[in-house]
Amino acid sequence: MHFIDSHAHINSTEFDEDRIQVIERAFQGGIKGLLCPVELTEEKNTQIALDLIDTYPNIIAAAGIHPHHARDFSPDIAATLQELKRKKKICAVGEIGLDFHYNLSSPKDQTEAFHAQLCLAQELDLPAVIHSRNAGKEIAAAVKEVNYTRGGVLHCFTEDWAFAKHMMDYDFWVSFSGILTYPKADPLREVARKLPLERILIETDSPYLVPVPHRGNIKRNEPLYVKEVAQTLAHIKQMNLEEISTITSQNFSSLFLFEI
Repeated sequence: MHFIDSHAHINSTEFDEDRIQVIERAFQGGIKGLLCPVELTEEKNTQIALDLIDTYPNIIAAAGIHPHHARDFSPDIAATLQELKRKKKICAVGEIGLDFHYNLSSPKDQTEAFHAQLCLAQELDLPAVIHSRNAGKEIAAAVKEVNYTRGGVLHCFTEDWAFAKHMMDYDFWVSFSGILTYPKADPLREVARKLPLERILIETDSPYLVPVPHRGNIKRNEPLYVKEVAQTLAHIKQMNLEEISTITSQNFSSLFLFEI
């Protein structure tokens, strides 16, 4: 039985002291692969991720400008993404999207950067890894406005069932993080219950969102703990853990053309 972490910031500074040990611990613990998002506004973050995918065949990458950094978006991103795809360094554009909770970049900057990167994903024939917080209607509107048809994943999903259902029509998968395990996450678990399993991925969003039962005991999440998300999903779906592991891994493979 193995699992795939569909979103882990293993290139973040929180892993600088023991990154290799964390990765090896995950692989030895049954994690078959993971996707690492590359933040193109941060040179160190980018280089670490590119080094990791050169070292580990079962680590793949997406690249883009996060909505928090949208104010730093420039047209040069197109050339960078084109080069990364040409060198077969990325399998998706992301994470991109809108975050109207923190608004670390203005809504205008976020919207412009998101639209531009959706168009780039379409042009490059790559799926999009989308971050959406308090922005479901705007995300759906943007996808429709640019006529985006390449699909992708709604990472660390926290929106409602109507948004998830709508985005499946645009060929999107829904990825659940450790939030699914939290005591107050009943509405999110209800979304997971309704979703067809063939449209679900699991992730840690490491180093963030430590899942139950580790939450409160450790400060940093890591890919190994994606199994806790899978266990909660198995309970919601009333299935055994092995079935969840197999189907979510196959979903990841289908979306990102990842060889299991």
